Amino acid sequence: MMNGFKFKGTLVAVAAVAFAGCTPAEVGVVSTGIEASPEVGGPAVMSRLTQDQYRNIISDVFGNTVTLGGRFEPDNRVDHLIAVGAGQASVTAAGLEQYDKMARTLAEQITAEENRAQYLSCAPASATAPDDACTRQILSRVGKLLFRRPLSEGELNEFVQASAAATQKVDDYYQGLSLGMAGLLSSPQFLFRHETAEPDPNNPGQLRLDSYSIASRLSFFLWNTAPDPALLAAAESGELHTQRGLQAQVDRMLTSPLLEEGVRSFFIDMLEFDRFSTLAKDATIYPKFTFAAAEDAEEQTLKTIVHHLITKNGDYRDLFTTADTYLTPLLGSMYRVPVMAPNGLPDAWVPYEYKDGAVQAGILTHASFVALHSHPGRSSPTLRGKALREVLMCQIVPDPPGDVDFSNFEDPDHSGPTVRDRLTSHSSEPMCAGCHKITDPMGLALENFDTAAGFRTTENGIKIDTSGELDGKKFSDAVGLGQALHDSPAVTSCLVTRVYNYGTGRKATKAEQDWLKNSVEARFAADGYSVPQLLRRIATSEAFYRVVPAEAKSEMASVSAN
Repeated sequence: MMNGFKFKGTLVAVAAVAFAGCTPAEVGVVSTGIEASPEVGGPAVMSRLTQDQYRNIISDVFGNTVTLGGRFEPDNRVDHLIAVGAGQASVTAAGLEQYDKMARTLAEQITAEENRAQYLSCAPASATAPDDACTRQILSRVGKLLFRRPLSEGELNEFVQASAAATQKVDDYYQGLSLGMAGLLSSPQFLFRHETAEPDPNNPGQLRLDSYSIASRLSFFLWNTAPDPALLAAAESGELHTQRGLQAQVDRMLTSPLLEEGVRSFFIDMLEFDRFSTLAKDATIYPKFTFAAAEDAEEQTLKTIVHHLITKNGDYRDLFTTADTYLTPLLGSMYRVPVMAPNGLPDAWVPYEYKDGAVQAGILTHASFVALHSHPGRSSPTLRGKALREVLMCQIVPDPPGDVDFSNFEDPDHSGPTVRDRLTSHSSEPMCAGCHKITDPMGLALENFDTAAGFRTTENGIKIDTSGELDGKKFSDAVGLGQALHDSPAVTSCLVTRVYNYGTGRKATKAEQDWLKNSVEARFAADGYSVPQLLRRIATSEAFYRVVPAEAKSEMASVSAN
């Protein structure tokens, strides 16, 4: 309550009105997308903003000095991606309260006296009376950035009238404006990415995304944030419906520093790094694995990925074999390698290259993988192998039966002193053998790394056997496992699928899956497995923005269910 005026009830009413209408690298020469037949496409989607997308938009529009002052609805992972789960997410009553709280907190900061010159494009004729013209100017400009399209006349009138009514109640223009601003920030048109389909004039009988939906899909795909003014201008002019105009925007976005944020966001999603927020290790056994260590573990892999894929425009497959990475002194102490930070700073990042013959190579030997996919007090070849199959190869590993007694298998006196011995005993159970056969031979190659990523050579006094195999290809250690994944067609095929699903916000339809397999994967290989080039080819393809006719949706629902 401010000066006797109840913001909350009125703000929820404004939001209810809105809900009612809611249905840096050199990457090669300019190239077009990959042609696809007219049936390749999928439904338009409505996706709730993820937590990171919400933060990114607020930072882009208002700067990084404002604070949010609330909690987010939890993100939802579907088909291994939060980006897909966002299309099935809703807002609970408790969630609406939190979005309301954040909207009011942000609006109060934006309209505060010390911030008005920075955020507001005009000043009212009187500080104690409504000024609809000034309010329209401010809310129209901000609303276009938040809604990712111009506000309709009806929408703008609703927010302007709500601001004027509030001003009359409290005799304070800026408090009234704060209500209108908060209404924008709590509107479903901001909180949800609502794609709109329209008839395709170039292909009678077919549908496509409208220009503002194209801008949003493109921006969230490459930058994980809302379209910037230049992209919105291209949408408004119709340029995004031309191949030349679309290519120009994609090329601009791929050379922007924001591409790094977009690539980081994709791999955070694909590699399930959101799990770091709840990752914990037994502090008695692994005292070095603190919250700071977990943050460094995530950042190490992201820095390695950005350097290799964006700065160097390297081969995606080499992420599993590269000796180049970045380390802090804390990570160095965990990995037992010397790290000399400048001026002895404990949290400084330094480039690091493992020497020939080192046991570490590629991102699979990072703490972000071996620690994330382990138990709090011990390693797990099964969890690691399962993650390799599901996260990196897009294969399905069934959950274990609910009636399996694990006690004997976890007892060294019963099954043997090493994890390999215990897993051999476990896999002798017929109901367990099938799954363990496809997970354990891969995961055992990483057994030199304990649950906190520390290197070891023995377990209970016995030398660890890290030999294994992947789909018939044998190897002796983690380096060999990385090479086997480097050479596996399933790994690059999986990346193509994940990138496309991430960009569309849904699982690919059957027609899209065939197109990805038969066309896009071949181009990815021909381009040297360049991720920026893969992003360009998808982002400039008509298929990426094509909407299937309504009668085909039932078929796609069946595909998604399967």
